[in-house]
Amino acid sequence: MITTLAARDEQDRDVTCFVIGPIGNSYAPHGSPERAAYEHHLRVFEQVIAPACARYGMTPLRADRIAHAGDVNEQICRHVIQSDLVIADVTGGNPNVMYELGLRHITGKPTIHIGEHGQLPFDIASIRTIHYERSRSGLADARETIENALEVGLRDGFESLTPARVLRGIQPADGTPAAPGDTAEQDEEAPGLLDEFAAIEDGLEQVTEDMDTITKAIETIAALTEQHGAEIAGLAQAHVPMSARLAGLARYAESISSPADELKDTAHAFARRMTSLDSGVRAALSLVEITPPEEWGEGTDEFLRQLVDLEATAQESMAGLDGMGSAADGLLSLSRHVRKPVKNISAAVKQVVSVMACVEEWAGKARTLLERATG
Repeated sequence: MITTLAARDEQDRDVTCFVIGPIGNSYAPHGSPERAAYEHHLRVFEQVIAPACARYGMTPLRADRIAHAGDVNEQICRHVIQSDLVIADVTGGNPNVMYELGLRHITGKPTIHIGEHGQLPFDIASIRTIHYERSRSGLADARETIENALEVGLRDGFESLTPARVLRGIQPADGTPAAPGDTAEQDEEAPGLLDEFAAIEDGLEQVTEDMDTITKAIETIAALTEQHGAEIAGLAQAHVPMSARLAGLARYAESISSPADELKDTAHAFARRMTSLDSGVRAALSLVEITPPEEWGEGTDEFLRQLVDLEATAQESMAGLDGMGSAADGLLSLSRHVRKPVKNISAAVKQVVSVMACVEEWAGKARTLLERATG
């Protein structure tokens, strides 16, 4: 499908352009990573994106330059969805950027990707992206490439990206018809919206399996800890030599090594899977949010309820994990024998905790949407 902005021009209305990308912190101390990120991406905006857009009469807008009062997150979502054009700096795969980009993709509207060479996220590496380098000449080349992309797109139309073709049931807001010959029959194997939900659900099922494995590993470690703890306590009360106590700790460490390894590996897989799913789930939830409940279709309710159920499973896993992390930290100084398994347990706890907030956010949004549909 080719999306054109010609209809906008004929209405004598300026083409709106919103820029999504890492912002950084303008108030961070000089020399800090946050301040360096702010200065770099501001330079890209002012020296690359803004002049390229200005050549075609467009004034690009960044999130930190929205002047109107109101809820910032809502304003950003509206600009992402409603703007005629979005230019996305995907450098580093910033989570907020990836979420906003996923939301933009489902609209089917024109989007131009740019990114620093060597810093592109794997998830969208196959999508045509304008690369830039931090040198003066590198930024100048990127500006020229964006200008060329704008010239071709404004004149001939912007080609829809794969996510927009997948969600081909969503039409551009300006009502532009598909290009001649661009029919569903030509792409019979392309997945539809329900296929996308199913793919996410498969991922969520794997996440649930990861949580079950984590819970079982915790239960195994807890049982072994209780068993060997009683033995070690008995040795201490019997006032046996320290070498005998160390031998008891060594036996305990050996018994928990395998479940601790499994816990660490599963937690790592779980965290990676959650990170990979996050942008897709958020984009799917945003799609459901902007679609009237009567148009949700088969599978949407089930998808939302799966997110709610996932939170309950997560809370059950976390209940044992929190206690396990505290207990593990207390064992680190006892003996070198227990350090490796205990460090594996501690690493697993940190990885799971770092991504568990996603589950709570998904479930909260899903509950809100379900209540809206039934209310």
